[in-house]
Amino acid sequence: MAKRKPRRAAASQPNTSKIKRLLYALLGVTVFSGLLLAYNLYERTYRTNVSTTLPGEFVYLEIPTGSEWRDVLFLLQQGNFLRDVPSFEWVAQKAGYPERVLPGRYKMEQGMNNIELVKMLASGRQEPVRLVINKFRDKYDLFGAVARRLEADSTRLAQLFTDGKLMRKYGFNEENSLAMIIPNTYEFWWNTSALEFLEKMRKENEVFWTAERKEKARRLGLTPAEVMILASIVEEETNQLEEKGTIARVYLNRLNIGMKLQADPTVRFAIGDFSIKRVRGAMLNHASPYNTYYAEGLPPGPICTPSIPTIDAVLNSSPNDYLYFCAREDFSGFHSFAKNYRDHQLNAQKYQKALNQRNILR
Repeated sequence: MAKRKPRRAAASQPNTSKIKRLLYALLGVTVFSGLLLAYNLYERTYRTNVSTTLPGEFVYLEIPTGSEWRDVLFLLQQGNFLRDVPSFEWVAQKAGYPERVLPGRYKMEQGMNNIELVKMLASGRQEPVRLVINKFRDKYDLFGAVARRLEADSTRLAQLFTDGKLMRKYGFNEENSLAMIIPNTYEFWWNTSALEFLEKMRKENEVFWTAERKEKARRLGLTPAEVMILASIVEEETNQLEEKGTIARVYLNRLNIGMKLQADPTVRFAIGDFSIKRVRGAMLNHASPYNTYYAEGLPPGPICTPSIPTIDAVLNSSPNDYLYFCAREDFSGFHSFAKNYRDHQLNAQKYQKALNQRNILR
C-alpha cells in the first residue's frame, strides 16, 4: 500500500472582511478630509466677505499712492469692510497681490467674495471720480474742494498755480491762473496728482477755446484770459442769463472810453466780504488792484470761475450804448440800464429807497 504524503499546514488567511472595513474607513477619512479641504478652500475664496451697511450698498476703499500690502490691510481693518480678514489675506497671498499693490479708489460692493476683491485690486480696476467744478470765488477754495475729492494735495496745487514760470509756459500768470479753469463736470482717477490735475485743466481749456471763440475774443479786443476775467465780474453781477451780455457790454463800453469799471463785486472780492449788499463810502477807496473803483481797467485775475453760459454771453454780447446799470428796486434780480449818469441816478435812488425800506444797511 502506497504511503500518503503528509499534508502541509494550511497557510494563515487574513480576514478579508476586516481589511475591507479598514480600507473603507481609510477611504472615508480621505474623502472627508478632501471634502473638508475643498469646503475650506471654497469658503475662503468664494464666500461673501465684503460687508456694507445695507444689502446692495457699496463702500469705497481709497489706497493712497505709495501704499504697501500692510497699508491695505490696515485700511480694510480700520474701515471694518470685511467679515473675515484672515481669509482675504490667504487668498491675496496665493494670488501674489501683496507684491503688486496699486493705488486708487475701489468700489467694494456688498456680497463680493475674496477672489473678486483681489482680482479688482490687483488689476487696478478703480472707479473714476466725477468732479463738479462750478463757481469758486477764490483759487484756494477750489484747491481745497479738489483735494477733498482727489488725492491731489491742496498745498501742492497752490504751489503749481502760483508758479509764475510754469504759468507763463501755459499762457497765464500767477494772478490770472484761475482763468485756466473751465467750470464743468470732469472725470478723474482718485489718485490724480496735483500736476496731473493742472495738465488736465490746461487741456480742457485748450479744447474750450476753439478758433471761433478766440476770434470772438479778438473782436472784443480781449485775450481769452481777459474774457474770463470780465465774465467773472458778470457772473457775480447777475444770475439772469438773458441780461449777462448786456452787462458785459456796459463794461466793454467803459473800457473802450477809459472809464473805470466801478463793479461792486470787485470791491467785495478785494475786501473779502461777499455778504455786503451796499457798496459805498470807504469801501470804494480800498487799495487793491482788484477794486475797480480804485484801479483802472480789468482786475489782474478772475474774481470767480465763471460758467460756460456766462463766458459765451460775453463773447456773443450785442453792442449797446449803455454805460450804467443798477439792480431793480423790485429785487427781481434784473437790472435797469442807462446811457447817462442822470438816468442812472434816478434808477439808483429807487433801489436805495427799496433797501432802506427793507432795513438793509450793509
